[in-house]
Amino acid sequence: MRLLVAAVLSCCMSQAIGEVLPKRFTDPDDGKLDLSEWLLDHKGFLPVPIIITEPAVGYGAGVALAFFRESLRDTAERSTASGRRAPPDIFGVGALATENGTKGAALGGQWTFADGRYLYRGGVADVSINLDFYGVGGQLPGPIDKVGYELSGFGSFQQGMVRLGDSDVYAGIRWIYLDLSASLDVAAGDIGLSPRQMAKRSSGAGVAIEHDSRDNIFTPNRGWIGAFEATFYSPEIGSSNTFQAYRAHVFDYHQLSRDWILGLRVDGRLARGDVPFYMLPFIDMRGIPAARFQEANIAVLETEVRYNLDERWAVVGFLGTGRAWGNRVSFDDADRPVSGGLGFRYLIARRLGLYAGIDVAKSTVDQAFYIQVGNGWR
Repeated sequence: MRLLVAAVLSCCMSQAIGEVLPKRFTDPDDGKLDLSEWLLDHKGFLPVPIIITEPAVGYGAGVALAFFRESLRDTAERSTASGRRAPPDIFGVGALATENGTKGAALGGQWTFADGRYLYRGGVADVSINLDFYGVGGQLPGPIDKVGYELSGFGSFQQGMVRLGDSDVYAGIRWIYLDLSASLDVAAGDIGLSPRQMAKRSSGAGVAIEHDSRDNIFTPNRGWIGAFEATFYSPEIGSSNTFQAYRAHVFDYHQLSRDWILGLRVDGRLARGDVPFYMLPFIDMRGIPAARFQEANIAVLETEVRYNLDERWAVVGFLGTGRAWGNRVSFDDADRPVSGGLGFRYLIARRLGLYAGIDVAKSTVDQAFYIQVGNGWR
C-alpha cells in the first residue's frame, strides 16, 4: 500500500512540477518532468544530495559536490566520433552521517584518456562506521547474538585499466590501502577473535578485468557487465596480515519484449589467509543489513523484472538468495537468507535512459526501503 501511494503521489507531483519548472527541466515531447537537457548540458560543479536507508547503520543523509569535466552531451559526441563508448569524467567530494553515529568524508572520481582507451577510478576516505558483528558464519559463543563495533580510520582505492583492442573488455591493476582501528563492545578474545583478526593495516595490490556490453550504463535493457577482481595483501607492501580477496560477478539483462526487461545477477566473493574480521565477505542484497552474514565464501543469486507501465512509469519486482560458508559453517549447514520486494521507477531523464524510484525489500532477517537512481546492483 505504501508503494502504491508513493507512486500515485509521485505521478501527481511530476505532472504539477512539469507545469511550473523551466523548460530545461521538462520534456518537449510530453511536457513532463525530465532532467535530460539539464544533465546533458551541465558542466562544472553539481551538488548532489545523499539519502541513506541502509539498516546496518540507520537512516542518514549527506551531500556530495560533483564536478563534470565535460558535459554528458560532449562525452556522447566524443564516444560517437571514436566509435567506442566512454564513461563520463566525474570528480567528487562528499560527506555523510547516520543516526547510529556513522560518519565519513570522501574524495574521488573517474576519468578516461586517449578516447576512452585508458580508465582510472579511485578515491580516498576518512570514516567512522558503527556496525554489528554476528560472528563468522553467524556463530558467537554462549547467548551472545551480536556485538557492536566501531571501525574508524583512513582508506584508499586506486585502479587503472586499459581497453583490450576494440573490445568491450578492460583489464588493469588495483591497490587498496586501509588503516582502520576496530573497537568492539566486548574483548575480542571473548568472542573468539584472535589478535590477527583485529589487524589494523591492510595493503593489497591486484588485478581486475571487466566486460561491459550494456546498452545503457544507467538503467540497462540489454547486454551484460561482468568482472573478476583479485587482491593480494602482504606485509611486503605495508599490510599487517597476509591474505587474499576475490570477487567475480555478472549482471545480465534481457529485453523480453517492448515492456518487459529481465535482469539476472550471479555474484561470488571469497577470502583466504589471515583476514581481518571486518574484511570478510558478506551477503550484499536489498533487505539484508550489510555485514549480517559473513564468512570465507559468499554466493548470491538474484533476479529482477521491470515492467514499463507507459513511457514514463515502470514497476519492478526482485527476488534472491545468498549463502555464506567456509571457515566455521559448511555449505550444507549455512543459512540461506531470502530477500525480495517491489519498487517503482520514473524515467527522470528520457534521453539518458535514466530511471529513479524507490524499492521496498523484505528478507528473512529484516526489511528496508531504498532510493534508487539507475541500476540497483553494484
